[in-house]
Amino acid sequence: MRIAVYLGSSPGRRAEYAAAAVQTGRLMAEAGLGIVYGGSSIGLMGALADAALAAGGEVTGVIPDGLFDVEVAHRGLTRLEVVRSMHERKARMAELADGFAALPGGLGTMEELLEIVTWQQLRLHKKPIALLDVGGFWQGLLGLVDDLVADGFVPVASRDYLMLAATPADLVSKLCFCLS
Repeated sequence: MRIAVYLGSSPGRRAEYAAAAVQTGRLMAEAGLGIVYGGSSIGLMGALADAALAAGGEVTGVIPDGLFDVEVAHRGLTRLEVVRSMHERKARMAELADGFAALPGGLGTMEELLEIVTWQQLRLHKKPIALLDVGGFWQGLLGLVDDLVADGFVPVASRDYLMLAATPADLVSKLCFCLS
């Protein structure tokens, strides 16, 4: 089983983000979950990948050729796939994944997460989606989604697709439960 993980290519300003990425990578590897992610060696992306690899995990990176140098492609992965565009990257990650997880990140992380939730709303997949809420990181987004539900723009079921996890162990446990 593989989990597509969306997270920042920068470390963010809080040390707890990197610590959560490292612990998530290690715990996923220990649980036998392969990781599919954006292929970068820097930021939270690099921390997740390095921790999973150090724990003996399988890590697949998918990176657009235009970002190969910009995002400093990770050269030590189990597999690194280079695709032509961000659209191909997102589609390939979804194809390889049995579930999805989002850790702290920027606009790219948000965009990837919202697209995969939208795909589930459109019934293009039925894979679990979990958010690692490090220090309340996802509360603003969840509040916005709740407002969209209340205003009739988003079905309640779409909000329910988002499982919230308080810790990396909780995240891995929820994903393993959904995939069993």
